[in-house]
Amino acid sequence: QVQLVESGGGLVRAGDSLRLSCAASGRAFSTYTMGWFRQPSGKEREFVSTISGLGRTTNYADSVKGRFTISRDNAKMTVYLQMKSLKPEDTAVYYCAASPNVVVNPDGYNYWGQGTQVTVSS
Repeated sequence: QVQLVESGGGLVRAGDSLRLSCAASGRAFSTYTMGWFRQPSGKEREFVSTISGLGRTTNYADSVKGRFTISRDNAKMTVYLQMKSLKPEDTAVYYCAASPNVVVNPDGYNYWGQGTQVTVSS
């Protein structure tokens, strides 16, 4: 079992930066692929980024590539999403998730946080 708690969301202006954190509790954190997903209001949940258990492999959605950076600190059992050059279209509830497999499909993730709202004004 893994419990996840996101933090760091808020209201920012276009072009600003924000860092999301996801604190995990449970066992064997470093064996889980961690992912960030987001769900704009009225839309489907979508992939943002993933990072492998030891942090060696990352993946990004094309829409955030070059602006967002995912990282993890296994000693602190925390995964981060550094977001720069934010755009209004980045507005969504952001969720972190954990999977025992290397996947980008949200269906492959077993554990989810409660989400944190990110709102980017123009």
